Amino acid sequence: MSEDGVMFTRELAEAIDWQAQHAEENGAPCTARLIRAIPEVAQGATATGRRIANWEGITLKDAMPLRFTGGLHHLVLTGQDTRLERVYAGLITDQDTINRLVCELVETFDTQLLPWLDGPPQTNEAGRSASIMAGLLWLTGKLGPKFELNELGASAGVNTMMERYRYDLGGVTVGPEVSPMQIAPEWRGNPPPDNPVEIVAIRGCDQAPIDLSDPAAALKLKAYVWPDAIVRMARIDAAIELASQAPPDLVQQDAADFVEQFLSLEHPQGVTRTMFHSIMWQYMPAETQDAITAAFEAAGAQATSERPYAWIALETDPATFRHELKVRYWCGSLKDGETFLLSHAHPHGAWVEWLDV
Repeated sequence: MSEDGVMFTRELAEAIDWQAQHAEENGAPCTARLIRAIPEVAQGATATGRRIANWEGITLKDAMPLRFTGGLHHLVLTGQDTRLERVYAGLITDQDTINRLVCELVETFDTQLLPWLDGPPQTNEAGRSASIMAGLLWLTGKLGPKFELNELGASAGVNTMMERYRYDLGGVTVGPEVSPMQIAPEWRGNPPPDNPVEIVAIRGCDQAPIDLSDPAAALKLKAYVWPDAIVRMARIDAAIELASQAPPDLVQQDAADFVEQFLSLEHPQGVTRTMFHSIMWQYMPAETQDAITAAFEAAGAQATSERPYAWIALETDPATFRHELKVRYWCGSLKDGETFLLSHAHPHGAWVEWLDV
C-alpha cells in the first residue's frame, strides 16, 4: 500500500471512530454501532463499499458516516427492510452480528444506498433554535427587541419556523404556549436575559431545500435523525405538523447570493437585520464563507443605532469539536464587529451552558 493509502486509511478510521463516539456521547449508542460497521462495508465488493473506501475529501468534515446511516434508517422508515429495528431498539448489540447485517443490507440495497453518499446530511434540528433564541434575548439588550431573521443553509426550514416555537430557557419563557414544538433544554449556568423578542420577518435559503409538506421529502429528513434519539424524532414530527399548517419561507439559492440579496433590501427602521446559521458553515467552500463575511461586514460598517445588523452562529469549533454560540453586531458603536461567545451547547439542543458574557 502506498504512503497516501496508509494516511487515508488512518483518516477514515479516525473519522468513523470519532463519529461513533460522538453518537454514543449524545444518546445514540445504537446508531454508533452501525457507524462502527462501516469499515466492514468498505472492504466489500459493493459500489457503496468502494465509494467509502476511496472517499475523496475530508471524511469527518463531509460527515460521510452520517450520510451512510441516513440511508440505512430510510430503509426502515419506508418498510423496505426492517431488520435494523432490532438494532435501533438495542435488542442486537453484538458488533460482529451488526457488521454482518449491515454488509448484507448493502449487498441487497447497493443501488439505493449509494446516492446517500452524494451530499451532506440534512440534520435540521429544532433543538438548536434554543441557542439562537438565547442569542436574540441577549441582543435585545444591545439593539432593541425587533429582528428580521435570515437563515443560511436552512435545509427543510425547521429553524426558519423558530418564531412559532415555545421556549423555556432556564426559566425564561418565550413564544406561543400552545405550540406543538416545546423547546426546554437542560440549562446550565444563569438564564439568558429576560428581554422581549419580536421576530418581524423570517426566511431562509438552501441549495437543496426539503419540502416538509411532501411526505417523501419529510421522510428523507427523518432518516437523518438518529432513531434512538427519541426526543429528536418527536421534534421532527412537530416541525412537520407546523409546516403542514404554514410552510417556512424558503428559497433555493446559494448562500452568498442569498446574503447579497437580503442585504440589498430596504432596511426597516428599528429592526435588527440578522443573519443566522447552525452547524452548516463547515460544509460551505472557503470562497463562499469569505464572500458572505465580506458582504456582511461591509453592510455592518454602514449600520446605525436605528438600522443595526447582527450575526448569530451556532457552529462547531474545528479544534475542539465544541458547539459554540457566537454573536457579532453592528450599530455604530465601539463594539461593532466584536465576537461574543455566549454559550456552549449540545449539538442537538439537549443542553445549553450559558457563559454570562
